[in-house]
Amino acid sequence: MWQFNRREFLATSAGVALGGTSLAADKPKKLVMLAGRPSHGPGEHEFNAGTILLKECLAKIPQLEVTIHKNGWPEDVKAFDGADGILIYADGGGGHPFVQEKRLELIGQLVAKGVGLMAAHFAVEVPKNKGAEEFRQWIGGCYEHEWSCNPMWVPEFKSFPDHPICRGVKPFKIRDEWYFNMRFRPEMKGITSILAAPPSDATRDGPYVYPRGPYKHIQEAKGKTETLMWCVEPEGAGRGVGFTGGHFHKNWLDDNFRKVVLNALLWICKIDVPKEGVESKVDEEMIAKNLDPKGKK
Repeated sequence: MWQFNRREFLATSAGVALGGTSLAADKPKKLVMLAGRPSHGPGEHEFNAGTILLKECLAKIPQLEVTIHKNGWPEDVKAFDGADGILIYADGGGGHPFVQEKRLELIGQLVAKGVGLMAAHFAVEVPKNKGAEEFRQWIGGCYEHEWSCNPMWVPEFKSFPDHPICRGVKPFKIRDEWYFNMRFRPEMKGITSILAAPPSDATRDGPYVYPRGPYKHIQEAKGKTETLMWCVEPEGAGRGVGFTGGHFHKNWLDDNFRKVVLNALLWICKIDVPKEGVESKVDEEMIAKNLDPKGKK
């Protein structure tokens, strides 16, 4: 005849409870990557290939699950269910995926719930009358047409703040369409500058990619160090990151350029960044994969 054993029952119950806690704790964080529509020439604005490459570089992070959605927005907004972080790597301005329909409202709701947000390259630009205030709230700042500028240049990143996004990142320099003179929150409130460098006088004098410039207010700031990547960590909301590089697909070959972005993606998902940052390897063969059909350069 079966007899109730209180000691065995409690031990079994505790084991189930602990197991349930462990399973919950082991559930991976979810990163949703939004890759914009094809634009520019071959090797430029390769949003699809870039997000696929970043996903491959994050494959060895067991705490992270990554999904990719093309054309800058998922076919079903249920794709955001359970998201811990969002990357938008796409064209911006008036065509920015977030400023279409009522998407700003949806993204705002997600950020308010604690979902992290990172905007890369052109995706840091939104119209100043639609999305700019939201971007300053969510990620700290944005590109503003004819206030910010977008020259091709080679900044030298010589030092970094003591921040998880910078772990393992060594000094580097690389040519890209690095935007600067962003429209940040007043007095850079709550913003940590991750990548910063002073543009040369020649860079400030232009030409810029579009419009060609130069702008007087940019020229008058000669010698000023500019923030090219930054982050914010608002209380009670998701973390935010802005990254202005990413024009040239080949730049993902650079270990430090790549690492600072991979670290940031973990950070917005609230995953501890490894002491030496995210380790990954990328070669020419990987760079040549998944490119949009744009013809030959």
